[in-house]
Amino acid sequence: MAELRERPYVQFNFLVNLGDGVTEGPEAGFQECSGIGMEVTVAEYRNGNEKENSVRKITGMNKSTDVTLKRGVIGSLGLYKWLDQIRNGDQNAYRNVVIQLLSEDRGKIAQEWKLLRARIIKHTSGPMNAKGTDVAMEELVLAYERLEMA
Repeated sequence: MAELRERPYVQFNFLVNLGDGVTEGPEAGFQECSGIGMEVTVAEYRNGNEKENSVRKITGMNKSTDVTLKRGVIGSLGLYKWLDQIRNGDQNAYRNVVIQLLSEDRGKIAQEWKLLRARIIKHTSGPMNAKGTDVAMEELVLAYERLEMA
């Protein structure tokens, strides 16, 4: 998987598997992927009889940031069907999403992020502009419970 090297990898070769095993073709292609991350909270605590006049930092809960995926509108309803399952309360609709950064020749996986128990929390289409020449875009925001990296 991850391989240490002297210069950083470029950001334009990546694959997104939305938990369905598909990483090729227009339904799996995304122009942009942002917001992958996590944070571990810290609780400050001090006993009244501490000899040091400072607080202890106690590791607390971890939080995962929401991931945003953007792609051109292609007329596929696959993401909408997944979102529909989630909003209808289907507990089996949660997926493990895998995002892979590839080397320049697309031959090696440089880094892999696994978003465990992910679900769509926001879907946005547009804007539409009759005078514009941009590609019609849709945006998908994923919330997940745990981030693993390989």
